[in-house]
Parts: sequence; structure tokens; C-alpha cells
Amino acid sequence: MTIREELERREEMYLSEYATLSRNSKGREQDEEECDLRPVFQRDRDRILHSKAFRRLKQKTQVFLLPSGDHYRTRMTHTLEVAQNARTIAKALRLNEDLAEAIALGHDLGHTPFGHAGERALDELCENGFRHNEQSVRVVKYLEKNGEGLNLTYEVLDGILKHQTKSMPETLEGQIVRLSDKIAYVNHDIDDAIRAGVLKKEDVPKEFTDVLGTTIRSRLNTMVHDVISNSTGKPEISMSEEVQDVLTRLRCFMYEHVYRNPVAKAEEEKAVHLVGKLYDYYMKHPDKLPKLYHDMMEIGHSKEQVVCDYIAGMTDNYAVLMFEEFFIPQSWKN
Repeated sequence: MTIREELERREEMYLSEYATLSRNSKGREQDEEECDLRPVFQRDRDRILHSKAFRRLKQKTQVFLLPSGDHYRTRMTHTLEVAQNARTIAKALRLNEDLAEAIALGHDLGHTPFGHAGERALDELCENGFRHNEQSVRVVKYLEKNGEGLNLTYEVLDGILKHQTKSMPETLEGQIVRLSDKIAYVNHDIDDAIRAGVLKKEDVPKEFTDVLGTTIRSRLNTMVHDVISNSTGKPEISMSEEVQDVLTRLRCFMYEHVYRNPVAKAEEEKAVHLVGKLYDYYMKHPDKLPKLYHDMMEIGHSKEQVVCDYIAGMTDNYAVLMFEEFFIPQSWKN
């Protein structure tokens, strides 16, 4: 018996009846030989962790564009916080921790530079619109490994795609990530907004703090415990009505006071303009795209789609660098 088979046997013995067992995965689009050490979802987690797209998340905006401080969240630190929430909940419910972590690590791989400002710009420009959850699937299916893709399992792809849609993930592990994402960003965005001076601690209404607590630690503790206590022994992942209602209203508060705050978002229109100019440039000069994107056009992907693919994959810094190269006069070099 291989180590992988022993780990699969332990899953069957220990995990909940509602868990997604590695051995029962619906598989991959391309069949491949099993690993002798790792079950399929652990293998997927490792592939995502080692991908180029994952490494680029460290220089992609979460909420505050190109922040000067060292302690603001980036898209990578957000992803890691989602993964930690998901692992904690999955472990407590005896669900498949590897599957939850793989979905969490991959859920934002398709995010644009400059956060939702970049996403909004591409959504307006691209022929078929742009949604970062769908782009995350494109990244792992078509763009990683020089066009080979990561060949992830059905369950991980499903969780990534449905982490932010009206459709519910098919697995409970995917449902955990869907909630963990909201729990993570509402809490850490409050923390970053206070750090930035956009909010004061006392600005968060008492109707929320009375239920969730006044610190990021207490809020996370309350929400994570609530998910676990309301989902134990059930075939679905949910919060209590009270905490779900508070989370929903707190998100509305954040949209009004932070996400659409004119101080916090002052640079967003510049980012939208920058992304639009890059899109126009590459549409007129597709020869400037790397070879991978020419290869994709040759096999049937539209020029509009591959230009979106390329821009969406850029970090904030690289997008600024390309804009400067194409549109800002350079000093003459002798």
C-alpha cells in the first residue's frame, strides 16, 4: 500500500459522511498517473501554491491601491487568510481540509491588477465581459505552465468558479471557501481602513460590534465559531440567521464607507484609465504579446480574450511599468 492509499484510507475512517473523499473525486480532464505520496486534492493545492499566478498575487491590490505601508493586505495575504479560515472550519467539521485549502488558494488567481477597479475596467472592455472567478478557472486550465494548465480536479475547479456567484459549490468544502472569503475580506478590510485613517474603530456601528465584537480577533472568532456550530452534522454550510444578517449589513456598511469612499478610491479612476489604455494598445499591437498568447489565438481563443488574459495576469507594478513604456516619454539614452 502506498502512502497515498494509506492517507485515503484514513480519510474514509475519520472524515464526516458529508466530506468529499479524495478517492471519490470526479477526476481531471486529462487522466494522469496517481502520485504515490499525495491524494488528489493535496496535489492540486501544491500545484496552485507553486504556480506563477499565485506568486504574482503578492503585488496585486486588495482594497488600497499601491499602498506605501508594509502592513496593508495584498491579494496574496487575503488569499492566505481565506485559506486559514477555510482550513479551521473544515478541520472542525471533519471535512476535507486539503480540498478546502486548494480552492481557497486558487479562488483569486484571476484577479486583475488594481483590484476591483481593474476588474471593472476589463468587464467594460472585453467582448464577453470579465469576472475574476471565471478568469481564475482560465488561469488554471489554459494559462499556467506555458499553456498546459494545471489539470486540476473537478471539485477544485467547481469551488473556484462558484466562490462568488449565485450558484452554490457542489462540495461542502467549496461552500466553506465561499463563506470564508466574505469573513476574511470584511474583517481585514476594516483593519486596513482603520490603519489608513478612512475609518475609526468607533465608526463601526454598535449594532455590529455588540454581536461580533470590537476587534478583528473577536469578529473572526465569532463568525468562524458560528459557521461551525450551525453546520455540524448537516449537509450544508451556513451561519445563524443573526450572524448572517449582521455580516450582510456590515458588508453594506463597508461598501458605503470604504469600498466607495472617495478618499480610499481616489486613485481608482486612474487605474481604470491605465487598464483601458493598455487594452487598446495590445488590441492594436498584438505582436507585443508574449508567444503563449499568440499560440492561444492560433488554437481559437479570440484576440479580445487573450488581451484580457494578459492584462489580468499583470501585477500592479508591471501594469504601471508597461503604461510608462508605451505612453510616457523616456529620457534619451545615448
